[in-house]
Amino acid sequence: MTWALVFTVGAYLVCGIPFGLIVAMAMGHVDVRTVGSGNIGTTNVARSVGKGAAGLTLLLDAAKGLVWMLVARWAIAALALSGDVASLDHTTANAVALTCVFLGCILGHVFSPYLRFHGGKGIAVGFGAALGLYWPIGVGLLALFLVLVIPTRYVSLGSVAAAASLPVWCAVFGFPVVAIAPVALAAVVVIWSHRENVGRLVRGEERRFSFHKKGEKVEARPEGSEK
Repeated sequence: MTWALVFTVGAYLVCGIPFGLIVAMAMGHVDVRTVGSGNIGTTNVARSVGKGAAGLTLLLDAAKGLVWMLVARWAIAALALSGDVASLDHTTANAVALTCVFLGCILGHVFSPYLRFHGGKGIAVGFGAALGLYWPIGVGLLALFLVLVIPTRYVSLGSVAAAASLPVWCAVFGFPVVAIAPVALAAVVVIWSHRENVGRLVRGEERRFSFHKKGEKVEARPEGSEK
């Protein structure tokens, strides 16, 4: 668990890297914190900059979660379990080490240490980290997300549903209860980060997904609104 703590802190620091902000500034000279929803995630980058920037943001955010989970798996096995990667199987009690790292990935992205503890909403990084945790879970999350988003174009709807299903997927695939607890906390954090979206969905005011078009005016973020 000492090494699990070390790699959980590492996950927080690595996954806190605000790729959406970096990509939007580099490709569109736009500070996404000041436009649209004010979020640094893929959806706001898509609306504020365009398809290319959104795709790169999605790729980088998912990759940081996936890569760190894979690094943590092999490193913890090498440092604490004599290289026995099988001991970190998702059905063993040792799986709690990896689910803690997964939680660190989510916390880093949502509460980025580089942006005064503001960040994204944890969907892309959560997908990547889920693939690294146990790839069928990542596939299940993606399938549920797409089933809801494609017909409705409400990204937030698919995101919240996918997050809520995360501990359920873990239970279905045989994770022990002690290992599911950090994942359940991560799901709560992601849903909490979508609280404004949930309110707009309930009121019928949520925006449907769309890409920014060249020459289109970018909507400024209202002053005083919550990040």
